[in-house]
Amino acid sequence: MASETRDNWNRRAFLAGTAALIGAPALAQSVDGEGTVEIERDVTETVRHNISSFRTLSWEPYFSNLKNGAILVDIDSRAVHFWNEDQSVYKLYPSSVPLTEDLTRRGRTSVVRKVEGPSWRPTPSMLERNPEWPAYVGPGPDNPLGTHALYLSWTYYRIHGTHDTRKIGRRSSNGCVGLYNEHIAELFGMAKVGTQVLLI
Repeated sequence: MASETRDNWNRRAFLAGTAALIGAPALAQSVDGEGTVEIERDVTETVRHNISSFRTLSWEPYFSNLKNGAILVDIDSRAVHFWNEDQSVYKLYPSSVPLTEDLTRRGRTSVVRKVEGPSWRPTPSMLERNPEWPAYVGPGPDNPLGTHALYLSWTYYRIHGTHDTRKIGRRSSNGCVGLYNEHIAELFGMAKVGTQVLLI
């Protein structure tokens, strides 16, 4: 009798577990070597917060000309677009964007300085929020600006690389726009001091 009860319970548990899996397609699932289904975690939230909208855009709605080239940063889709001056090059890169709307700045600016191997100093407001942060980080693998940085005319704002690739495609910065190091190196080579930048 005890064996029959245990068999009934196991069958019910199996059916309930199977129904739960079928009814929850948003869950990440994997099957181990024993044929057991493991629910790892709900990936819907991860996907929603780590996504970049890759659709090509035309420069005309955003710029009146391409003098010195143009960079469009789309905060909502977490994408950086670049057009060179003679329209022979168009690039689209995934990016990280500011954590919150109050850290986000939108509008027109330009590249005023280019630095390979940038050093980093947190802003006073960053240090206020994160007093444990160092006051200065030199070039290298621990530098939050990665391998290259394009300094914008707005104080403290940059388009830069990152050594932490988990940040790309996310709201993860304190105001700047981050790219993979290989992408910022490529953009760095094409952008000029004077390249137009628009953040929307």
